[in-house]
Amino acid sequence: MTLPEPPPASLRLGIDKAALADNWRALGRLSGAAEAGAAVKADGYGLGVDHVLPALLEAGARQFFVAHWSEVVDLLKHVPGKQVSVLHGIRNADEAAYAKATGTVPVINSLAQAHRWNEAGGGTCHLMIDSGINRLGIAPDEAGDPAIQALRVDTLMSHLASADEDSPLNERQLATFRDVVPWVQARQLSLANSAGIALGADYHFDLTRPGLSLYGGVPRPELAEAIRPVVTVEAAVLQVRNLQPGDVVGYNAVWRAQKPTRAATISLGYADGILRCWAQGGALQHGGDQLPIIGRVSMDMVVVDCGENDLKEGDFCNFPYGLPQAAELSGLSQYELLTLLGKRFLRQS
Repeated sequence: MTLPEPPPASLRLGIDKAALADNWRALGRLSGAAEAGAAVKADGYGLGVDHVLPALLEAGARQFFVAHWSEVVDLLKHVPGKQVSVLHGIRNADEAAYAKATGTVPVINSLAQAHRWNEAGGGTCHLMIDSGINRLGIAPDEAGDPAIQALRVDTLMSHLASADEDSPLNERQLATFRDVVPWVQARQLSLANSAGIALGADYHFDLTRPGLSLYGGVPRPELAEAIRPVVTVEAAVLQVRNLQPGDVVGYNAVWRAQKPTRAATISLGYADGILRCWAQGGALQHGGDQLPIIGRVSMDMVVVDCGENDLKEGDFCNFPYGLPQAAELSGLSQYELLTLLGKRFLRQS
């Protein structure tokens, strides 16, 4: 049975590929002599690998980072395995075999992973040093272990815990990383994420690994002028109704009309990543007007106060999604705002 094309989507996610490419180039310039890679984990930070990776490739990016092995297959449609690095490393022999079969590069995070990779025949890998974030990575005093010395390390890397803050931990991590460098033979060194790039040349080394700022995030004020917004969110009006004083809206009747109010129900909810925290001060836009959210955010819907706007069924409203501003309003991190965006959006670029 051949199914017809589905009707037009009531949720649209616009992805500005030109802005994405410009952001990568800007981060590359700010990286100085270092090459800029690109973190494309979590399906390109929620925007869709098939949308973001071609734009990054065209801009000049050549080294890409994901977290899970399940993410690799989508990247291999665009680039060879040698350009893909898997940050979680190899948990078992199956993952080691998959790395070898695809040519994908694992990031070794422990002595156990180092032994596992060596036992699988070794080959090119990266090595993560835990310089103070206490997540993944070998301890600095493990760098001289024979299992580590046997690795063929392409990139020796670490990850900054507080690069988005003026924290003394940044300098401590930098010093720890530098202390380990003489112990490991590696083709290149990498420490800085998006925020780390803004910390200056001492943090750049040979390769930077921007993620958030590629997609419009601004983790430090030094990046504000360089980074362009990438994402726009639009949702359709499902219904418009006239409320009378005393009428309530949404679950638990937390909003009550104090005067006659024209309200619109919008096809957008927490299943799409617009969480209930947006009900406090959040608004959509139409024709230049702000339409405040009233009542609770539901799984599939929000209700807005139309005010004097002539909004009607089928119209699309814009949901402002500039990441720094949206983070301040919602209380969510810029990372959460991106990766929470749901699958029901028609992603357009």
